[in-house]
Amino acid sequence: MKTVVRANIEDLDKIVNIDSEVIGNKSRRDCIENAIELGHCIIAKEEDDIVGFLIYDTNFFECSFISLIIVSPSKRRKGYASLLMDYMIRTSPTTKVFSSTNRSNISMQKVFNKNGFIQSGIVENLDEGDPEIIYFKSK
Repeated sequence: MKTVVRANIEDLDKIVNIDSEVIGNKSRRDCIENAIELGHCIIAKEEDDIVGFLIYDTNFFECSFISLIIVSPSKRRKGYASLLMDYMIRTSPTTKVFSSTNRSNISMQKVFNKNGFIQSGIVENLDEGDPEIIYFKSK
């Protein structure tokens, strides 16, 4: 059974392990821990196993901004990113929700489009030669 809930500090190691599986290191541990402590980390579970997570903040022009969505590689294309985004939109503390992805990340662009996000701008010069596309959805 698939569920989505807010993460608690006991979930930290499992979340960091999923992140490490994707990026190859545990460099975001402090960021993830901070998000959990603020109540800004959401996890997707399959039965009792954490299979993905979403981190957001509300510092983007006083709007919610999804800064990170990570799903374990073995669990991708099974709807977990969409479940996380749906939960985020429904529970967002702001009416406007933004996020972004690189122009080269076609898979994530498809997830945004599937979930009703629209393109809202482009930021150049974050990653050389790979502009960041900003996405938006209203609650």
